[in-house]
Amino acid sequence: MSTHDDSTALAADLRWAVMWLRRRLARERHPDNQVSIPAMSVLAALNRRGDLTLGELAAWERVQPPSMTRTVKCLEQDGHVVRSPHPTDGRVAVVSLTDSGRAVLAADRDRRDAWLAHRLADLTPDERDALRRATPILQRLAQED
Repeated sequence: MSTHDDSTALAADLRWAVMWLRRRLARERHPDNQVSIPAMSVLAALNRRGDLTLGELAAWERVQPPSMTRTVKCLEQDGHVVRSPHPTDGRVAVVSLTDSGRAVLAADRDRRDAWLAHRLADLTPDERDALRRATPILQRLAQED
């Protein structure tokens, strides 16, 4: 088998596994969590990257600005984010995560992490070590170009 064929087969297997793991993790949402998955992604982006403008959030999430405006408006109404004027450009709003947003995000992550930790506990030590070694590689693959 050529290197190209091997890479293509690995890509297909990895894509399938990551897709199904993502779907499975998405089902592990807390039943009381009424925040949509796209909105949770916005909360996670703000948590990781800090305060962002609506345009920056839209670009990061790869959605159109009007769609991001609607998502942020819902999050703002629920008290999970606040908008404030940009320090140097009054035409632009900066979106910030609130304590409520952090709490929703943390509860959601804790539930998903607990599910995954439970599944990882069923693996052999060698399997867990293999995943531990693969994690930085997967993170590098997932980084933006």
